[in-house]
Amino acid sequence: MPDAVSEHVFKEKTRTFATAADAPTRGDLAFVLPEWIPRDAKNVKVKVKTTGEAKLIRFTLADGERLAQERACGATARHVAGPELDAPWWPDRTPSTSRAECGDHYRYRVAMQGDTVYAWTNGEASADGYASVGER
Repeated sequence: MPDAVSEHVFKEKTRTFATAADAPTRGDLAFVLPEWIPRDAKNVKVKVKTTGEAKLIRFTLADGERLAQERACGATARHVAGPELDAPWWPDRTPSTSRAECGDHYRYRVAMQGDTVYAWTNGEASADGYASVGER
């Protein structure tokens, strides 16, 4: 579906970056990546809901790279529900084994399949009250 239709009718935008380092760090904050994503992650795709904070992120880890150890989300953190968004590049079934990632403004669920990482948020604030992505 053309981007203009998706943006105006469904209120969704998608962007692709060769690496995480190519993603913006300011400007359109919808596409600023969480800081826990390695800068050399490749084939980064991001889809956002323009009327809220829902976001899907898919990327490939560089050879031999791993995600940082999971950060504790705090006792008050609830698990993020399944993603509100969908995309052709998102798996048909959201991976059932996922970890919480709360070291950013939003609370994410993160799942891996091989060296591909899938992360989503429906806009729930991070339990630790971390500064917003625009304040990094």
